[in-house]
Amino acid sequence: MTTQSAAIPAFKPAATSPALIASLLVTLIAAATIAGAWFFQLVLGIVPCPLCLEQRYAYYLAIPLGALTALAARSGAPRPLLLAGLAILALATLANAGLGTYHSGVEWGFWKGPTDCSGPVVNLGSANDLLSRLDTVKVVRCDEVQWRFLGLSLAGYNVLISLLMAAIAAWGFAATAKRT
Repeated sequence: MTTQSAAIPAFKPAATSPALIASLLVTLIAAATIAGAWFFQLVLGIVPCPLCLEQRYAYYLAIPLGALTALAARSGAPRPLLLAGLAILALATLANAGLGTYHSGVEWGFWKGPTDCSGPVVNLGSANDLLSRLDTVKVVRCDEVQWRFLGLSLAGYNVLISLLMAAIAAWGFAATAKRT
């Protein structure tokens, strides 16, 4: 007598390689974080500053790269390919933690931030109403915290989340490198 998983290949249990687990976790965490950032921006109206937007780049890389690495791990891709994907994930998220630390330091006044600011680009129309239209432009500064929870800003939470993803990717890398 055979079990259902042995008789029907579609029911075969998924392989649980460290590369698969790590890349799936990084992908899920990155997707949840970006969804949260968009929620804060689109629903709560917390407009991101230029540094906030730059910190999203690592997530925009981690989501597809993590998914591709997971697919590669699931299909039995060569170990060097999996290690390359996990290394890029670890380095990108670690660099993002550094950018988040810089942004947090700017918010706390430890150092100066970038001099550029962002605001919506609007049609300023005629010179008569230029001053009144300039009053409607909301400039988002990198050194002003718009929201805190438990003493941390969104930049601070980005540091913690990025470090978590870097640690998971590094674990996946190390465990995959050791596997025989």
